[in-house]
This record gives sequence, C-alpha cells and structure tokens, in this order.
Amino acid sequence: MPYSSKEQATPIMLGAEVFIEPGQSPQEIDLWFKRLQEAGMTVTRVRLFETYMHNDDGTWDFTLFDEAYKAADKYGIKIYGNLFPATAFTDLGGLKFPKDEKHLGTIARYVENVVGHFKQFRSCYGWVPVNEPGVGHFPQEQFATDKFKEWQSAQSNPEYNSGGYDRFNFADERFHLYYNTWFLQWLTDEIHKHDPGSIIHINNHAIFKNVAEYDFPAWRNFLTSLGGSAHASWHFAYFNRQQYALAVAANCEILRSGAGEIPWFMTELQGGNNTYSGFLALCPTKEEIAQWLWIAIGSESKGAIFWCLNPRSSGIEAGEWAMLNYHNQPSDRLLAATNVINALNEHSSFFKGAREVESGINILYTRESLWIEKTLQMGGKSYEGRDEGGVMKSAIAYFEALGEAGVQANFKEISEFDFNKSSYNGIAIILPHQISIPSKYRALLECFVKQGGKLIADGLTGYYDENAVATIRLGFPLRNLLGADVLEYKAIDDMEEMVVDSIALPAYQWKALLKSTTANSIAARDNDIMATHNELGKGSVYWLPSLVGLGSRILGDYGHLNMFMAKALDYSTRNMPFVFEAPQHGVLMKTMVNGKETVTILVNKADVRREFKLIQKDAALQPIILFANNGGKIGGGHISIEAEETLVIKWM
Repeated sequence: MPYSSKEQATPIMLGAEVFIEPGQSPQEIDLWFKRLQEAGMTVTRVRLFETYMHNDDGTWDFTLFDEAYKAADKYGIKIYGNLFPATAFTDLGGLKFPKDEKHLGTIARYVENVVGHFKQFRSCYGWVPVNEPGVGHFPQEQFATDKFKEWQSAQSNPEYNSGGYDRFNFADERFHLYYNTWFLQWLTDEIHKHDPGSIIHINNHAIFKNVAEYDFPAWRNFLTSLGGSAHASWHFAYFNRQQYALAVAANCEILRSGAGEIPWFMTELQGGNNTYSGFLALCPTKEEIAQWLWIAIGSESKGAIFWCLNPRSSGIEAGEWAMLNYHNQPSDRLLAATNVINALNEHSSFFKGAREVESGINILYTRESLWIEKTLQMGGKSYEGRDEGGVMKSAIAYFEALGEAGVQANFKEISEFDFNKSSYNGIAIILPHQISIPSKYRALLECFVKQGGKLIADGLTGYYDENAVATIRLGFPLRNLLGADVLEYKAIDDMEEMVVDSIALPAYQWKALLKSTTANSIAARDNDIMATHNELGKGSVYWLPSLVGLGSRILGDYGHLNMFMAKALDYSTRNMPFVFEAPQHGVLMKTMVNGKETVTILVNKADVRREFKLIQKDAALQPIILFANNGGKIGGGHISIEAEETLVIKWM
C-alpha cells in the first residue's frame, strides 16, 4: 500500500500517549492535551478500553474517552485510537488473539461500536488494531487450535524435504507467522467496514526476540504504516545501558526494512520511570530521550510517541512511565523532547523529505535460524554463542561494529532483501552466524555474488537447512558459494586467535577445519584451513567459520573486526558522504540526505568526550550545527562531542 495522501502531507510528528482511565476529571484530561500542545507535540495514542465503555447491561458509554477526543480537537492533537477489547485488569499488553468463534464476534461488535463512534472527531487520525502483537510462543486459545487445523490441511507438500532425512517441520512457528498476519488483516477489514480507507498502524514489540513471528512484507498489503515499541525496561535484554542507543538504532533499522515502501513510525519509546513493571527498573535520562528521538528520525521514522505523557493511577504500572511529574508539570525528559521538536520544526523542510543514506551493506538474519536455535536448547551450562539469542547477538555485533566506524548498515530478514537486481556491484551481505540458510536462498545467494556482490559468512552460517537437518556432510549445498567444505567444527572453551589476512580476529565458541574446493585460504594453523576467500563470478565470499562478531562483542573491542571489514568491504567505494577517520568506541552516526543537503546525527555513548575527524567525500561541504545538547563542536571536519551528547550537523 503506498503512502496515503493524509500521511504524505504530514510532517514528522512527535508526541506522548495520554492514558485514560476512570477517576480522571475532564479538567485534568484537558490539561494533558494542553501540555502536549505546549511541548510542541502533535500526536498521541489513546487506549480505547472496552471495559471502561461497555456497560454490564450491554449499553455503551463513551463519555470518558469523548473528553480526550474533544480535548485533542481543541488543541490540534492527532489521535491514533488503539483498539483494546475487554481483557483482565492486570493485562498490560492487551488482546493478541481471539479465544474462540464467539469471542471473535464480540471483538467485531466492539470494533463496530468504537470505530463507528470515534471516527466523528477531527482528531481521529487512525487506528492501531492490536497493541504490540507477538506472544513469543504458539498461541494457546481454542480459536488458534482450530485455525491451525484449517491452515495445516491447506498446506501442500513442500518442494524441499531435506533429502528424505527425518526432520523438524516447524509447523507451529510457520502457523504463528501466518496467524499473526491473518488476525491483523481481519481486524483491518473490520475497521474499514466502519471507517473506510482510514490509517492502519501496528506496533510490534520485543523485536530482538519476537521478530521471527512477524511477516512484515505481508503486512505491507494492509498497513498504512509500520511501527514498534522500543522500551529499554522491557525489550533490551541483549544490551547494557551504554548500548541502549545502539538498541534503538538496530530496532529502527529492522522496522525500516520491514516497512519497505510504506512509512514507518516509532509507536512507543520509554518516556519515564518504571517501578514494579518491566524486567528492570530505570528512568531514562534527558540525554537518552534526545538520543532515541534523533536516532529514530535519522532512521526515517515519520515520528515517535512516548509511553506515556501522564502516569496511570491504577494497575501494575500505577504511577509509572510518565513524562509529566505527579503535579502535571513537565519533567526534564519532556523538556528535552521539546528541544528536539524545536530543532525539527526549525528545519522541517529538510527532515520532512529526508532519506537515510544507503551504504549498500546489509546484515541479514533468517527467522529459521531463530526457530532452530530456540528449538534445540537443552539447558545445562550457558554458552553465549549457543544459548537462545546467539544468532541475534551475532547480527547485532556486526551492526555495532559498523556503527563505530561511522557506517550505517541495513538490518533485514533475508526475505526482505531484493534478489532481483541485474547487478550487485557495491552491495554487500553479512550473514552473521545464521545457522539456517533455507534451501530457496542458496541459488539466490550464488547469483548475488556472481553478479558482483560481496558476502561475509560468520559462525555456523549454513549449518542447517530450514528443517534443522545438518547440511555440512558430503554434498554440502553451499560448497559452490563458499568454495570449501567443512571437515568438522570443534567446540573451544576459550577465546582463540584467528589471523585473517594479517588481522587477528577472535575465534569464539567453535573453530572449523575446512577443505578448499575453489577458495583461497586466508587463515590457517598447522596446515589446517580455518577461513577462506572465494572468487565467484564478479563477486567474492569471505567465510569466517567461528563466532568472530560475537567474540568481538564479548571482548568489547571491534577494532580488529573493523580493520577486516574496511578491507573486505572497501568503504571508499561506497555511497557514504562521511565515515569516521578511525573507529570510535561508543559513538554512532546516522546520515540523511535531502536533495543537495546532508545531515549527520552523532551520539556519544562513551563515558568521555570524543575528539575525532570525519572523512568527507565532498570537501566543499560546510557544516552548520542544528542541535547540540552539551556544547558539541565541529571545525574543519574535526568533531568534539561530550559523553551522552547528541550532535546534529547540516552540511551545505
């Protein structure tokens, strides 16, 4: 679905969710929307709780939520109405799936009443059919069980069955992927019965763990925009606090890729303190608020909404998450967001149409790798490389390493990559410990390389097919692509060194012994080949069969990995107007372009001031600072940026 005219005409929108619950007065609700306007915010989301509208006698009373929409009309605030059919008081996330056929009918009647009523308000901007779809496991409801049987009977025999070996079929996971899409499509159709052509937006959550159940390309067929929730307290278990800006950046890139040609919008960012809810307790700093906003904008988000503006008064989250204090005054976090809004408004002509600069480097993950990794968990001693999360952490490692070099990479599920080009000159794929390469991608990856692409395969990439059958025995299907066979993998207890083209890289968890067919050895020990480089057609493949990325992450040092990637991927040939002269630990940069103007967004998560030089392709470009929240400076391409600072520079 292309951008709607309503979306195209809208500049970047920032806001915070207004939480509505019984006990609130019309005057206080009015004040919250006034606070949004005073902060320069233009959008909010409201949870439309059925339990607070639908009376026991079957009648509907919309009075409480009418006050919110009236206030939004008054102060010029757009509302995403978040559908929230009846659920338990203690249910934080809300409905994900119907329980049975009768429940599906009650959901349809809820949609009819709520959408039919609130569409009358000028402030009614669009709808969020489900809050945070994704449950992390096979749905347990009777409706899902019945739907599974219906789905399973419609499945044809697979074209590929792992050569006749016994296998896992991952039917539960494949159904879950289908079922999420089916329910979202059904809800969209129900909404459009009562508000035809209205905006439909979805916010997935816990993306680093739940992403394997999201079929983003299928969602594009009915969504107006894609979104997500990125809460440090709930969703960033694979990161420490210094890496939260990185976590937001990786989350944003996964969403940007998933959205494709439709817009994306960060639906929820943590806005305030959490006490008993969340997996850890924290309060974002004002500096983090600015970092997260600028990173989202630099990743082409059409805006962002904080969870939330006002603290709710009841439930598990009582008194938590808000950007206003308990006296309805702006916190330092809300004031920080306003500073970002002011800068965006001052330079709206640039940001409204800006696009992220493409480096041509693509970090790809496969959902089958995530499925297999989870299925094969046996407990016992914890090893970061083979625990659940090893696959995603390996991908994150390459994303972080490239970020420290000032290189922004795409972060895509393999089905989102365009394998239909006639030439891949200047394009690179990194497969970081993707333990499963589904059979249908083998030939596509070969064509990618033959047509000029560069490929880096790390860890146990390609160890399994899509059914968790080992592929590395005789007849290895990736032999032509990688130019070698695996003789064996050996588990190693300690980090070892693997010298690749004179660069010492960390070998972690496993090391391989390879037998070359067409590839050249680029790392060897005692005459055993440990890594290879294969020329294939117009392109080439580097095979590093150890957890080089994750090992670098564990060591907290990407210096040598960046040396290798700079050599293998040749940054000087890429479409990047700026890179760091040398990698900067803890610093990340987003680069956007609009016409002849370029903007760089720099965030320093190091605990000290960073001084470094940018290498710029066009030496004639002159910098103007658009935003600096701690005195950051630039002169002659030399950057000075304080710890925790965000520095935004326009080049003209």
